[in-house]
Amino acid sequence: MIIGITINRSWNIYNFRKGLIQSLLMEGHEVVAIAPEDGYGKKLEDLGCKFYSLDMDNKGSNPLNDLHLTMQLYRIYKKANLDVVLQYTIKPNIFGSIAAKLCNIPSICNVTGLGTVFIHDNLTSKIARFLYKTAFKFPAHVFFQNRDDQMLFISQKLVEKKKTSLLPGSGVDTQHFTPGNREENKVFTFLLVARILYDKGIVEYVEAARKLKAKGIDVKCQLLGEFDYSSGLGIYKVKVDHWEEEGLIEYLGATNDVRPYLHNADCVVLPSYREGTPRSLLEAASQGKPLVATDVPGCREVVVDTYNGFLCEAKNADDLSEKMEKMVLSSPNMIEYMGKNSRMLAESKFDEKIVINRYHEKVAECTNAELVNAESSTSVLAYEMS
Repeated sequence: MIIGITINRSWNIYNFRKGLIQSLLMEGHEVVAIAPEDGYGKKLEDLGCKFYSLDMDNKGSNPLNDLHLTMQLYRIYKKANLDVVLQYTIKPNIFGSIAAKLCNIPSICNVTGLGTVFIHDNLTSKIARFLYKTAFKFPAHVFFQNRDDQMLFISQKLVEKKKTSLLPGSGVDTQHFTPGNREENKVFTFLLVARILYDKGIVEYVEAARKLKAKGIDVKCQLLGEFDYSSGLGIYKVKVDHWEEEGLIEYLGATNDVRPYLHNADCVVLPSYREGTPRSLLEAASQGKPLVATDVPGCREVVVDTYNGFLCEAKNADDLSEKMEKMVLSSPNMIEYMGKNSRMLAESKFDEKIVINRYHEKVAECTNAELVNAESSTSVLAYEMS
């Protein structure tokens, strides 16, 4: 079987879908990766994929560009002779679904998060809703990463309930992200891992750091992630440099391996305004870290208040600083308890094997093929019923 995977970045396919790709290849299927080239096309080919570079403006909403994207996807899907295509992120979900319908091949979509399009109620969000409603008539199945997003789409009649189900995000490789022993930090260290965007709550994080320091609470607040100006919501480097000069944060740059940074942190923070199921929290949980995050869709899927961390109100630096202070003042036993609970959640609810199993099941279902899968789907059912 020839299975396509379409996402807005080849980096995303390689870093977040590698386990899925390897499982499909091991069963003898051909995997075709379709995404803009950003330096990871060759890595995907080395992994065993056939790679097609896609010319796509991730953030623009020009109708001519979107028509061009639809036709590109149509031609690639035809040329690759796909039997089924898996699609992620807004534009591949929408225009890929239309292209797949034109090619008469089944598609499976994954709404990885609603992003800024649904956070801000404006003309762009109205257009996006209309496009989703039109395109989501066509996929064989649509996965959502949290129940809030799923119910929003169903309530607004953007998709039929019967063709939807939940997935625990992209999952996390719990054998790759593991807890480890380390020396205790002299200063309690927080870490925020995210693209440098306002909607990730970075300003609130900086203000919380300011409030903690004003109280005389000695903490280190680190920030790890790449700058992203494509959406118009990116924070400019000059501002981050200014925060560093004030001594409020330590900017660590961007990396292809977050594990050493997670390992060195005492607590991982994500004050985001809305998420699908945030990868940074999944990876931190898998490495046994206590968490502080906003009580919003996606984040509250991973953080159980007082069990493996603390939830705070979104866009509220005061509440964030209080929860960060509460973490600093927690006993070592309590911090260890929350870290162990994070790891248990990662293993029981968010392991990527759960995600891979569901894809095998749905690919088999929508292609009337038999994909043998050795893993039990019991953990998946437990997740859906939780």
